[in-house]
Amino acid sequence: MPYEFKLPDLGEGLTEGEVARWLVAEGEEIAEDAPLVEIATDKTTVEIPSPAAGLVAKILVAEGDVVPVGTVLVVIGNDPAAAPEAPAAAQPSNSLLQAPSAPAGRLQATPLVRRVAQELGVELASVTPTGPGGRVTEGDVRAAAGGASNSLLQASEGRREKVRGVRRQIVEHLSRAHREVPAVTYVEECDFTNVDLKLLLPTVLRATAAALAEFPELNARLDGDEIVYLDRYDLGIAVQTDAGLVVPVVRGCDTRSVDELRADVDALAEKARAGMLAPEELRGSTFTVTSAGKLSGLFVTPIVNYPEVGILGVHRIAPRAVVLDGGIVVRTMGNISTTFDHRVVDGARAAQFTLSVIQKLQAA
Repeated sequence: MPYEFKLPDLGEGLTEGEVARWLVAEGEEIAEDAPLVEIATDKTTVEIPSPAAGLVAKILVAEGDVVPVGTVLVVIGNDPAAAPEAPAAAQPSNSLLQAPSAPAGRLQATPLVRRVAQELGVELASVTPTGPGGRVTEGDVRAAAGGASNSLLQASEGRREKVRGVRRQIVEHLSRAHREVPAVTYVEECDFTNVDLKLLLPTVLRATAAALAEFPELNARLDGDEIVYLDRYDLGIAVQTDAGLVVPVVRGCDTRSVDELRADVDALAEKARAGMLAPEELRGSTFTVTSAGKLSGLFVTPIVNYPEVGILGVHRIAPRAVVLDGGIVVRTMGNISTTFDHRVVDGARAAQFTLSVIQKLQAA
């Protein structure tokens, strides 16, 4: 009998996944536990092994499609002719589109687009869809609400590439953060002359964790009408990879030495760039630190890593002429910023937190 392999429950409350890459082709023989498919979630990309041996009879979901947990992805069996047709719920989907068999008149739209429509007060039934397969896009909704429409840009010129994988996750995550978080950024100078710049990021992590203990509202979550103050200091670090930006988590930054933190930072960054991070290495950060190293500008405004309420940015560090004790001297200076969710954190507290981090770094 053919074996129907369904998208498994990947934990952490995830309800959908994107087929990032098939590791087999139809008509190919596969052994049990051999690599079958790569699934991208909003946390990471995981390789799933085949649960059975046999012929890959039919692939039901195309690369780049997003489907809910429980959708049949592939049929493995010895007789391709015996493979069942793709069930309606398993037809290729884009971010949980309605299946083609949806009732007449019901427009196809992702949960993200439906949320935007609700926020803008737009009835989906009144929207003219321009997306593939009659799908309503966010641009369609904003156009119906009186905003600029992406449909005006849908000319034939230029190369088009579907948003997928890590980039799709970045789009959805940052769009949500931008919509939901009223963010404010505070910035101040820091004298890094006494900091070993080879140990910059682990030193900043240690100082940040110590400051978070003093200002617990920055190590928190907003959950409905409650603020959850976290009692652990697991800090995310922004790492740029060829696939896009990922944020692995360095655990226990309040209790570990700078050398121990450096070992973790180096290991996580190497795994991130190789695309080998495990799902648990991307989960559960309480606050994020970002530093672009040589690419750091004089000052940028990082976006809060939702559902966190703050992110600390370390910007360009270089020799500068500064006034010290009435004279002009050359010191190693840089800017440090804190972007924070103003619903949870007051501006004065965010400023005090930033100054606390700076004080700890200058005393290093």
